[in-house]
Amino acid sequence: SGCCAGVTRRWQRQTKFIQKMKIKPGDVVLLTGASGGLGIHFVKAFARLRVRLVLAAFPGNDLQEIRAEIEKQGCESVDMICDLREPGQRVKLIETALNRFGRVDVLVNNAGVEFTAFYHELSEAQIATVLAVNLEAPMMLTRLVLPTMLAQKSGHIINISSLAGKSGPAFQEPYAATKAALIAFTLSLRSTYHATGISASAIVPGFVEAGIYSRLKAQTGMSAPAWLGTSQPESVVHAVMRAIESDRPEIIVNPIPIRPLLAFTALFPRVGEWLTGKIGANDFFRRAVEIGKKTAR
Repeated sequence: SGCCAGVTRRWQRQTKFIQKMKIKPGDVVLLTGASGGLGIHFVKAFARLRVRLVLAAFPGNDLQEIRAEIEKQGCESVDMICDLREPGQRVKLIETALNRFGRVDVLVNNAGVEFTAFYHELSEAQIATVLAVNLEAPMMLTRLVLPTMLAQKSGHIINISSLAGKSGPAFQEPYAATKAALIAFTLSLRSTYHATGISASAIVPGFVEAGIYSRLKAQTGMSAPAWLGTSQPESVVHAVMRAIESDRPEIIVNPIPIRPLLAFTALFPRVGEWLTGKIGANDFFRRAVEIGKKTAR
């Protein structure tokens, strides 16, 4: 009983400073990847909360139209076409947010790119693009916004990862590597800035009926493996809001519980690798590569 009491006391001390944050009207939310895939769903959800939005996208198709639509609803916003591969444009994005609104309460690192291919057939430029947009940009934007959040003594960073970062599917080496790194980056941030008012969360979706998966589904004519299923964009949006308001380290978004398989894979990597292959994700991406090759001929 003494051991249990000691554990309880340590747990209470640890959870005393959980950085729960209620999203309020007027809060400033900076969102990358705002005009595509999941981005537009995040925009609509945050706009309903009457926050002030900083919208970044590249190449930024429909970005101004999206901004005009939410401003009709009374949501103050600013938009910027921002190539996240360029360090100078990252700096300009944060400066734009601070010059316009004077603070940033939530940073949502949502922008992401991927190339489905045999790894040795990717160009160095393609690999560099994935690393820059999916990992380097979130890390650098976070670094740039942290001094402001520390001065405010509040803030939350959301990193949109992927189940690819947990399972390492075939034909997704750069994408899977960056998404795995985002999870580790998030956990380190939480430890470093514990009890400062600042926290971070990783959102880990599987196949989502938007963005990358929608494109691959259209390209292959195949749906996601039945053992994994697909999630609606609204489920990811809900996870983001829950992560901010409950200060969750990580939320996996998938219609079928996947944590038992991930835990099993961690304990028994070889068997887990075999099971992952049987589920069908590797075949899905292989089909995308084969069709891509035929289309390119």
